[in-house]
Amino acid sequence: MAQREEMLALIRTAYAARGEGDIEGLVTAFHPEGHFTLMGDKGALELTGRMEGHPTLRAAFTQFTDTFGFESREILAELVDGDRVAVHSRVLVRYNPGGKTFSTEILDLFRFQDGKIAELIEFADTAQIKAVIA
Repeated sequence: MAQREEMLALIRTAYAARGEGDIEGLVTAFHPEGHFTLMGDKGALELTGRMEGHPTLRAAFTQFTDTFGFESREILAELVDGDRVAVHSRVLVRYNPGGKTFSTEILDLFRFQDGKIAELIEFADTAQIKAVIA
């Protein structure tokens, strides 16, 4: 049970760092060799793809945060199985360059290693994102 609560606490800390624009706080939640993947067609949305390791994650999260602010997050469901966690969230997002805000739902799949996030695969409505930035 303790491991479950520790994983969920780290996820909540990472989400809070993302919401506050705290890039270092977000990166330190990840294992040094950890990776983040935003699922989607790179041909349709350049932001998609896999980023690995702290330097690459730092650059990617800086770009994401500069472009999209997370105004609020409501966690709708959390499922834990061993070293894996799934989190379904509703997020109010602000597109910083245009000032538009929109609500969307995200599914995050985490895998943990050595008490850190080793893998985060995020499923978001990339068609909605593309429409907002177009």
